[in-house]
Amino acid sequence: MALPSKRIAKLMTHDQPATLDHPAGRRAGRFKPKGRQVDPAALAEVRTLLAEHPRQPDWLLEHLHRLHDRFGYLSAAHLAALAHEMGLSQAAVWEVASFYHHFTLVKAGETPPNPLVVRVCDSLSCALRGSAKLLQDLQQALGSDVRVITAPCMGACHQAPVAAKGLEVIPQADVVSVQDVLDGALPNAYLDGVARFDAYRAADGYRTLQALRQGDLEADAVLAELDKAALRGLGGAGFPTGRKWGLVRQQPGPRYLAVNADEGEPGTFKDRHYLSTDPHRMLEGMLIAAHVVGVSRAYIYLRDEYPELHRLLAEELAAVRFAGLADHVEIELRRGAGAYICGEESSMIESIEGKRGLPRQRPPYVAEVGLFGRPTLVNNVETLWWVRDIVEQGADWFNDQGQPGHPGPRSYSVSGQVNRPGVVLAPAGVTVSTLIERCGGMRPGHTFKAFLPGGASGGILPASLADVPLDFGGRLQELGCFVGSHAVVVLSDQDDMGEAARNLMRFFMHESCGQCTPCRSGTEKALRLMGAARWDAALLQDLCAVMADASICGLGQAAPNPVLSVLKYFPNEAGGEARA
Repeated sequence: MALPSKRIAKLMTHDQPATLDHPAGRRAGRFKPKGRQVDPAALAEVRTLLAEHPRQPDWLLEHLHRLHDRFGYLSAAHLAALAHEMGLSQAAVWEVASFYHHFTLVKAGETPPNPLVVRVCDSLSCALRGSAKLLQDLQQALGSDVRVITAPCMGACHQAPVAAKGLEVIPQADVVSVQDVLDGALPNAYLDGVARFDAYRAADGYRTLQALRQGDLEADAVLAELDKAALRGLGGAGFPTGRKWGLVRQQPGPRYLAVNADEGEPGTFKDRHYLSTDPHRMLEGMLIAAHVVGVSRAYIYLRDEYPELHRLLAEELAAVRFAGLADHVEIELRRGAGAYICGEESSMIESIEGKRGLPRQRPPYVAEVGLFGRPTLVNNVETLWWVRDIVEQGADWFNDQGQPGHPGPRSYSVSGQVNRPGVVLAPAGVTVSTLIERCGGMRPGHTFKAFLPGGASGGILPASLADVPLDFGGRLQELGCFVGSHAVVVLSDQDDMGEAARNLMRFFMHESCGQCTPCRSGTEKALRLMGAARWDAALLQDLCAVMADASICGLGQAAPNPVLSVLKYFPNEAGGEARA
């Protein structure tokens, strides 16, 4: 090996005198390590909070929640310490923390915000019930003692207008009820009468699961019954459930299961309803799926806006494990962080893996390459909720509950200008007229004018089309709309259709993950164009075509639907100036 030259050797000796400003062995101007350093006190706090929890990268989101729950924000010092403790780069931790809406980041030198936060929902169902005025009233009444901010849909559209202390929902909120909650009253709006583990078992719960595990019921028989039943993905996509189970079952193991409990479509709250009244019916469906498909690990990805359900499910899962009913599968309850995009299955998988919730390109599909690169079955809450009944009572029983040509029952989340908003269990193919009747008719002084057949993404139809069957495909698809998650929002003659479409587009712009230009820039550009006194129909239609054709996932592809609906059915309201 050649010896170093004299010049290089001299540089390597560092023969300058040592001083405080120029320590021996360092070049001038480089006397501190590069990058943000780990504060020992912050590291000690992180280690205390993480305790014995795993340090694998897929636990990053859970650990961010632990820090945020404890301190009310995520500081630069804690994020640096968390990165060190988990063996991740600080950039990787920051990009995940900054992606999710429910995390407040505080940079070095910044003053932490007031941890007391009241959120006011500004999505369409709440806007129809006066959430804008509620926001203004709360900001005036609470002053600087409380941070009062807007938030997208909280999954309580039937209780509009909705506010929340942190994430704890305050139904039918006004200044008095919010102040009561701030003073210590707990709303506890959703867990009255919930069927706990013992009550569910006493009503023959888990007998089907036990029959499977004991060999008294064959997995092939369960799969055959699901194939005969018209059960579909009821989170919005509508893929036949039996076929999906079969596809994943054919893949080589290990196989995983992801339960999508992240319903975030404005107007949707049916999963909250089922989890807060009869959670074990969904859990038994999940455990049956795990047995039939041969799943070794299951993840329940629960919406962060449902903290009371997180506590409930943690308790009920503990009871299920203690009873030995989940010995065939490991179950993890994971928490979202306020990103609507994570309702898309591949985005949810990315989030469970501890990453930003960016949709994946397809193929491959998650049934082949899903969680951690393994075949993954993804089902939503309501889909799994029906599994036990279909196995016990048969596919014909299930199919016969629908309208002719529309087999099966459906759970419709109905909100807006009706007397009694709520979840309506009705035959598939029911009309909005029937749903309005089931909800006690229109509110006094309101005349039925329009409706959203499938939440924010499903478009807007006029009252003249109230006889259209609400189901996948068919006449609804011919009209350029879809039923999606079966979220029906009813509008009246007192509502402006142009403003309704702007509300929906603001939601899409806020919730775009930013990965693809057609969605990221298209939603922002569309909202600007929709603010004009008169919409440029040709330009908006061209923009909508690009968004629908070129966006990576369903968010950008469906975001144009409300715009196109207004242009088609309510052209006189296609303008930025609100009408009386």
